[in-house]
Amino acid sequence: MTALDGLAVIDKEAGWTSHDVVAKARRVLGTRKVGHAGTLDPDATGVLLLGVGRATRLLRFLTPLTKNYAGELVLGVETATLDASGEITATHDMSAVTPEQVASAASGFVGAIMQVPPMVSAVRVGGRRLYELARDGVEVERDARPVTVHELQVAPVDAEAGVYRMQVSCSSGTYIRSLAADIGAALGGGGYLRSLRRLSVGSFGVQEARPVHAAELLAMPHALRDYPSVQIDDALGRRVSSGQVLRAGDLAVQGEGPWAVLGAEQQLLAVYESYAPGLVKPAVVIPASA
Repeated sequence: MTALDGLAVIDKEAGWTSHDVVAKARRVLGTRKVGHAGTLDPDATGVLLLGVGRATRLLRFLTPLTKNYAGELVLGVETATLDASGEITATHDMSAVTPEQVASAASGFVGAIMQVPPMVSAVRVGGRRLYELARDGVEVERDARPVTVHELQVAPVDAEAGVYRMQVSCSSGTYIRSLAADIGAALGGGGYLRSLRRLSVGSFGVQEARPVHAAELLAMPHALRDYPSVQIDDALGRRVSSGQVLRAGDLAVQGEGPWAVLGAEQQLLAVYESYAPGLVKPAVVIPASA
């Protein structure tokens, strides 16, 4: 690994887009080869994973990891963006709603659910991103998408004011602002999300995150620490580095993968996945450092 190959766990500050963080990281690290996994809204803070150098090839494996969030649900108000940044579009008297009712409504959104992406999301419709259409004042029909909410807890911060803390563990692609709005609607009114913070992506948590100006790089193999890994000898390593399809028994792996394949010196050679019965193939081969 060179000094400019690895994974940076960033604690994104409010007011920055994910692209802003990438642009800043490029200046801080002195390289153009920086990408991110899993977009965070500008108002949101917390964990944003950046791939640097050859680690940009690994971002596709980081995006699907489970996400954990904390935020606040504000009942009684709907906004155009479903969060605090948007214009108020409706208000409701929800003063009679109890914490027990909020918890009950929230429980209906745990598990496999269908969720409609908000108009301010980056989903493409007809070749354009929804937020681009929204900026032009256009609203289009969006197909609901399957997502999974593993855990959703709500607790009153100020029940009289209709403010509740939300803690969510969910699959990639889940919109927390939509969850907040849907809970409000399920209670007979409306709601929006504020103070969203991503606490973790997979095993990468805020406790190890750094501001972008102080970015630190984790070594390439650590970028895939949430996946199983195998270490092989130099002879097999040459076959892996040339991108050969192998027997699963050659790597001593079972299941679907993916697996991080490490060389004799613990360097990351490739990421393999299941290909056909008894066979595995490289999803990504990591080129040798320059």
